[in-house]
Order: sequence, then structure tokens, then C-alpha cells
Amino acid sequence: LLEMDLLHEILLALVALAALLLLLMVLVAHVTGKMNFPRGQEQKYFLTSTGENEHSPSLHDPPSRELSVVIPAYNEELRIPLMLDEAMQYLENRQKKDSSFTYEVIVVNDGSKDQTTEVAMGYTREYGPDKVRVMTLVKNLGKGGAVRMGAMISRGKLVLMADADGATKFSDLEKVEAALWDLSPKPGNMAISCGSRAHLEKASIAQRSVFRTFLMYGFHFLVWFFCVRGIKDTQCGFKLFTREAALKTFSSLHVERWAFDVELLYIAQCFKIPIAEVAVNWTEIEAPGSKLVPFWSWLQMGRDLIFIRLRYLTGAWKLEPPRKTD
Repeated sequence: LLEMDLLHEILLALVALAALLLLLMVLVAHVTGKMNFPRGQEQKYFLTSTGENEHSPSLHDPPSRELSVVIPAYNEELRIPLMLDEAMQYLENRQKKDSSFTYEVIVVNDGSKDQTTEVAMGYTREYGPDKVRVMTLVKNLGKGGAVRMGAMISRGKLVLMADADGATKFSDLEKVEAALWDLSPKPGNMAISCGSRAHLEKASIAQRSVFRTFLMYGFHFLVWFFCVRGIKDTQCGFKLFTREAALKTFSSLHVERWAFDVELLYIAQCFKIPIAEVAVNWTEIEAPGSKLVPFWSWLQMGRDLIFIRLRYLTGAWKLEPPRKTD
């Protein structure tokens, strides 16, 4: 009987501890979510081919291009030339075939310590600042912050986010674009089309360790349980937005690092924006000198996923209508 009482007391203590930890997590999520982190003033300017600052346009303005390509880049001086060469060749060839097709490429240097800006500026000089613009952030914000900065100064009817490593074949834009229009954007012209690597998952599992596979499935479960359902691959960095959908989602975005894709899609589903998922060609490209530790990076992303949901539930974060700021 004494053993049963002791076991009962231990269970009650564990339940109380779990409740206390949950309450503490909710409190931390709410308080930290209320903090306003300065985004800086860099988004007001981009560099011209002569290296001078010029005022940026705004996503709130009417579109003046068919397509904007936003490329976040952090220490990408070695990989971004291959990506830009492929992208510019595709975009230039498309323009030659269709003179009505206009585009811009926006490279957002996310506080790099290498020559990323100088390398990207070479393309501005070659193609002109009307086609290739470079925004250099003084402080590293994270991939989500960089993509948001670029999206908010884009001029395209469609806005594409693409990774600087060139892991996705750029011509797959055609498949992603076709899927976007297949959604038949309803009044409001809202639609998002996401590139997906889900079809490659079986092959990648065969090459992964059991531990990394466990972490991957754990991450997928957290995404499904807390934030986004119906999308197999939330993390592929090849996503296409109508201008209206980009304004709606990026205006409400808070997460500035790796979990920002999940929040973007969470926001889109909250606003009932239709989302397509399209298989794309994808090659894993390791960053030079990469020190990424999967366990810690995925643990951080898991924390971010939980906090995303808690912050919206507690009202620390709100889905706000797009507002134009000076």
C-alpha cells in the first residue's frame, strides 16, 4: 500500500512538473513574441551598378514586372555565380521568346562576411540595375528575414523565392508556375505554388542514418501537429506567390530564421490561400565549410514550430492586414 501511495505521489509530481513546464513555455513564447526586434532601414535602398543607394519600390505598389526572383544569400560568393548564371540564362531566353515577359532578380545579401555583394553586383553591371538588384543588409537577419526584405521591395506580378545554392533546377519554374495557374486564383488573386522534394524522400532515407531519419520524421510530425497540414515538404526553398498572396503572407511574417517557411504556409492556410505542391528537380549541395549539426538545428526548428503556434494562440502574434509603411 505504501508503494502504491508513493507511486501515486510521484505521478502527481510529474504531472504538476509537466503542467508547470507547459505554463512556463507558454509564458516564454508570449513574452518573447511581444518583443519588437528592429529590422533596420536597409530595405529602403538597393545598390545601383555604380554602387550608389537608390530608393526601393514597395510590394504595396502596383506591379511593373511579370516576375520578381528573390534570392537570400549569406556567404555565397562561391555558389551564387552558378545559380545566377542558370537563372539569368533561363530568364533572358524566355524574354527573347516573349517580349512581353519582364523580370527582375533581387539578391539580398544577409550580412555576409565574404564578397557576396561584389559578386552579385557583377551581374548588375552586366544586365543592368533594372534586371538585377542587390540589397546588402548590415546585420544578419536569417533566411526568413532576408526573403521578407526582398519580397517587400519586389515589383513582379509573381514573386519567386529561390535559394542561392542552385539546388533546384531553375527551369522548373515553368512547372511551379503552371500549378499556380491551375489553382485558378479566386477573387483577390491569391495563390501559392511550392516546389517539393517529397518524391525524393525514399531515396534520401536510404542514404541517411537511422538517427537523422528519426529527426526528419519528428520534424514532419511537429509541422503537421502544430502548424501546417496537407503539405509534404514545407522547407523547399522554391516557392512562387501571386503578388497579392506575397503581400498578405510576408506582411504578417515574424520568424526570420529556418522555420519561416512553416509560418508562411501557416499564415496562408489561416487566410485560406490555395496552395499547390509540385515535384521539382533537386540536388543537395553542401555549403563550403558547413558546420551544420542536424540535431541542434532541428531541435531549434522544433522549438520554433511550437512557439509559432503558441504565439498565435496567446495573441502575441496576430494576422494583420497589409499596411504600407514609409
